[in-house]
Amino acid sequence: MLGRIINNIKGDKYVWYILVTLSAISLLLVYSSTRSLAYKNEHGDTEYYLMRHGFILGVGLFITYIVHRIDHRYFSRIAQMMLILSVPLLLYTKFFGVRINDASRWVRIPMIGLTFQSSDFAKLALIMYTSRMLSKKQGVIKDIKEVIIHIMLPIVLICGLIMLDNLSSAVILFMTCIVVLFIGRVSARFIFAIFGGGALVAGIIFAYSWYVLPDHGRADVWLGRVQSWWTPDYDSDEFYQQKQAFIAIAKGGLFRIAPGKSTQCNFLPDAFSDFIYATLIEEYGLTGGAFVLFLYLFFMWRLIVLVKKSPRAFGALMAVGLGVSMVLQAVIHMAVNVHMLPNTGITLPFISWGGTSIWFNAFAIGIILSVSRNIDERTEQSPKLNQRQLALEEIDA
Repeated sequence: MLGRIINNIKGDKYVWYILVTLSAISLLLVYSSTRSLAYKNEHGDTEYYLMRHGFILGVGLFITYIVHRIDHRYFSRIAQMMLILSVPLLLYTKFFGVRINDASRWVRIPMIGLTFQSSDFAKLALIMYTSRMLSKKQGVIKDIKEVIIHIMLPIVLICGLIMLDNLSSAVILFMTCIVVLFIGRVSARFIFAIFGGGALVAGIIFAYSWYVLPDHGRADVWLGRVQSWWTPDYDSDEFYQQKQAFIAIAKGGLFRIAPGKSTQCNFLPDAFSDFIYATLIEEYGLTGGAFVLFLYLFFMWRLIVLVKKSPRAFGALMAVGLGVSMVLQAVIHMAVNVHMLPNTGITLPFISWGGTSIWFNAFAIGIILSVSRNIDERTEQSPKLNQRQLALEEIDA
């Protein structure tokens, strides 16, 4: 059974190597950084969290395997349905979702009690939908009406709804869509118009939160994080988390091999999620941190190679969109940990402790590998198939 699965693994082998390597690093770091979590909760040993996280990663790898065996053109057909479903799901999350740290980002699935962030689902839906629209409407992409209705409105609407409780995820998704539009040959003036529309909606949401809501909503949190980053008070409670991250990074130095020897994880809040990169540097030094950064950048390079080889617009745009979203999230996470950006509360993809977020990322990686697998099979089976024939197949997808 296992041998059959291994033989059926297709797609870019380097992406598989990166995925497995990040998962292995994740197991090491989560095991060493959940000591304080084990002490505070009813499970008094880190082995419980190691087994739980190992199960989540194992299921994630299985999801990637299953999805990468599906023809990626299938996702073009369900993209619109997923986008339409995203709007009521995000609204439900806002008013009836699970609130943690004054933010309503999670939806609890009845009966099983599992929670997931609706923004993860909306991210997949919007990237797939945008890729579909760009590949289907290449002939009318210069029509301002088509751009506004089919591209600008969905992007601004979904990102605006996500921003209500999750500014960082909304910004990452919005910037990812801008990259996809640029690669999809959308006119620069239309891209600037969409960027302006997004900025306008973000300004309206901020103004409404600040001037209308009695407690300023999330606007107070956003301003507080920016102020703490721009003019830090090193002795304030707001800077405590970043101070502990600095200590962890300083302990790591340039080069260190000390798996499980982190001490700052006992003091650093969210050492296993939002600040796991600081834990990584404490245990493996700046060299280890640079290696993980290299893995994400190498993944980005493999996406560029995939785009160059792909004869189909939809597959190329969808793969690069999903990949850019993860790489951008990883870079922002690292920048926050070293205090180059304000605290955003986002995790490090495939390394931070997580549940359904890992599964959504695994699903996205599966789609990317599905596109890569399709390219490899086309190269092997139909080397003489011309670009025009492939383009016609793309339209029929």
